[in-house]
Amino acid sequence: MIRKLMAGAAIAVVAAFGASAQTYVVEGKKVWTGTDAGTIENGIVVIRNGTIMAVGPSTMAKPEGAEVISAEWVTPGLISAFSRTGIIEVDAEDSTNDAVAAMSGFSASLDASDGFNPDDTAVDVSRLGGVTRVAVAPQPSTNLFAGQGFIADTSGAQDTDLKEEAFTFITLGEGGAGLAGGSRPAAWAQLRAAFDDARAYPTRYLAGGEGDVLSRRDAEALAPAARGRQLILIDARSATDLNAVMDLAESNRNLTFAILGADEGWRVADRLAKLKIPVIVDGFANLPASFSQLAATQENAARLDAAGVPVAIVNLDDSTHLARLMTQIAGNAVANGMDWDDAMKALTVTPASIYGLSGYGILAPGAHADVVAWDGDPLEVTTNADAVFIDGEPQEMRSRQTELRDRYLSLDKEDRPYAYVKP
Repeated sequence: MIRKLMAGAAIAVVAAFGASAQTYVVEGKKVWTGTDAGTIENGIVVIRNGTIMAVGPSTMAKPEGAEVISAEWVTPGLISAFSRTGIIEVDAEDSTNDAVAAMSGFSASLDASDGFNPDDTAVDVSRLGGVTRVAVAPQPSTNLFAGQGFIADTSGAQDTDLKEEAFTFITLGEGGAGLAGGSRPAAWAQLRAAFDDARAYPTRYLAGGEGDVLSRRDAEALAPAARGRQLILIDARSATDLNAVMDLAESNRNLTFAILGADEGWRVADRLAKLKIPVIVDGFANLPASFSQLAATQENAARLDAAGVPVAIVNLDDSTHLARLMTQIAGNAVANGMDWDDAMKALTVTPASIYGLSGYGILAPGAHADVVAWDGDPLEVTTNADAVFIDGEPQEMRSRQTELRDRYLSLDKEDRPYAYVKP
C-alpha cells in the first residue's frame, strides 16, 4: 500500500523547461551523482516539478528565472536503510514509543507506519543531516517477527510520503533465540512453521482453522514475504547465523532477503556476494559486545564491498534519534579501507536498490529531486547541509535543536517556549 506518489512508476525524462513552476539550480564545486557520470567538477543540478531536469557542468545553460543555490558539494538525498525515526520520541516514555508492543498478541501484522509521527523531533534532525528518506522498522517483542516496516520522507509534513509494508522484519541469531524460547533451533522451528502458515493462507484458516504458530491476521501479513512478493529483512550478526540465513535463501530462491547487522559478514563475504544478498551494517561495530560479534571489525564494510556484496551503512547504535550519523560512520569506513565513492553509494544508491526505490539516491535527468547542498565533503564530521530538497521542494533548515541554539545564543530575543512546535 502506498500513500501519495512513490517510486515504482516509470520516470519520464523532460526535455524542456516550462514557466509555470519554480525552477531551482543547485551548483557545487563538486557534484556527486551516484551514476556512471561520477563526480562533476563545477557542476549544476536543475530541479523543477519535483524532478531533476538536468545535471552537468556549470557552463551549460541555466533556465531563465531559476533560483540559484551555491554549495561546496551537491549529492542525492541520503537514505537511512534502517531506523526507528518517527516512531519513538522518548525511549523511556511508553506513550511516545510505538516501536515495540510487548503486550500485543500480534507480531507479523504489526504495521509500524500506523505509529509514524512526522512531528517527531528526530525527523527534523535527520533532515538537517542530509537524510531525505528513512526505512523504519518495528522492534520485536513477543517473538522473532517484529512486523511490517515502511519508507518515509523526512519533510515532517502531515502528508508525508509513506511506502507502507515495504518489508517484513525478522530477528534471528542470538536475539531471535531468546524470543523464540531460548535457542536457535527454537527460532528456526518457529520461522519454518510460520512460513508454512503464511504459504497456506487462507486455506488453512478457512472455517475457523488455525495455523501452527501464526494467527490468521499474522499469516495474512506474512504471506507476501513467504511467497516472494515482499523483501524479508533479517537481523543476524555472526558468521554461523549468516550461513544459516544463506541456507534458507538457497532453499527458497523465490524469496528476497537483506541482512541487518552482519558484524561478522566479512568472514562469509564471498558467499553473500554469490547469492547477491545485500547487507546493512554499522561500520562502528568493532567490539565483541556479544558472542555473535566476536570477530567484529571496522574493516567489515570495506571487506564486504571488496568482495562484491551490496553494502548499506547505518547507525545501529542509535537508530532512533541519530540516524544522521551514518555519514560519520561511512567516513570511518573509508578510513578503514572502503572506497569513498562506494561509501557514498552505501548511503544512497544501495539503500534505494534494497527497497526498490526507483529514481532515488542518484542525481540524473528524470530522477526524483531529493538533493542536498553541503558546505564540504559530506563524509567529514564537520560538514553541514546548507540546503535540502525533498521531491523538489526546499526544506526548512531548523529543528528543535536549532531553536534552542538560537534561544540561548541571543538572550536579547523575546522568550520562546521550551516545547518545540512546528509553525
